Amino acid sequence: MAQEIFKRTEKKYLLSAQQYRAFLAALEPFVKHDRYFESDIMSLYYDTPDYRLIRASIEKPVFKEKIRLRSYGVPRSADDVFLEIKRKYKGVVYKRRSVMPLSRAAGFPETAQDTQIEKELARCFDFYEGLAPRMLITYKRHAYTALSDPELRITFDSELLFRDYDLRLEKGIYGRKLLPHGGRIMEIKIAGAMPLWLAGLLDELKIYPASYSKYGTAYLTLLSEKALGLNKITA
Repeated sequence: MAQEIFKRTEKKYLLSAQQYRAFLAALEPFVKHDRYFESDIMSLYYDTPDYRLIRASIEKPVFKEKIRLRSYGVPRSADDVFLEIKRKYKGVVYKRRSVMPLSRAAGFPETAQDTQIEKELARCFDFYEGLAPRMLITYKRHAYTALSDPELRITFDSELLFRDYDLRLEKGIYGRKLLPHGGRIMEIKIAGAMPLWLAGLLDELKIYPASYSKYGTAYLTLLSEKALGLNKITA
């Protein structure tokens, strides 16, 4: 059964192609392929007409939240997808999600069922007026698990694409690039403290945490283009 509730610390790093190759080679003795080692991830972000959620997130508040619909691969109507609330408070990520067929997710919140998580999701739709799909971001992910701690996951995301039209998961993977060629976003997801071996590898290769939001970067890209009269985003 898919996990529905997560609490963990997530640290992000922006890697060049060279840094990625060097770190992956150094990492090899300490990790194994995760059970979901390779996947195509599609994340459909919900927001208000004035992009209230992402504008608040970009300001780096103590508390922030995002609502998104996620699939692994291009789903069909009957395939399961994940409707999620992702909250971050003082650096700790809390994620709650409900698994449902894509056909039911498309009608949410009218199709919400009587579960605690779906009640929370439905309240978000009540609270954020006009909440609807605003941005679709896709990428390839490779995931590893530490041999010493199965709760420690390290993921590498590449081939990031985004679009603010055709906002349906079943429409497939395409869009505009968000990362330089060969670049990776690395995330270290851990429930406790970072182990010394991992901290040592990061220090040795001079890899430092970076503040990066996929949705935020896509939004700011479109916003800068709006200022030049190149798109129609409302903000």
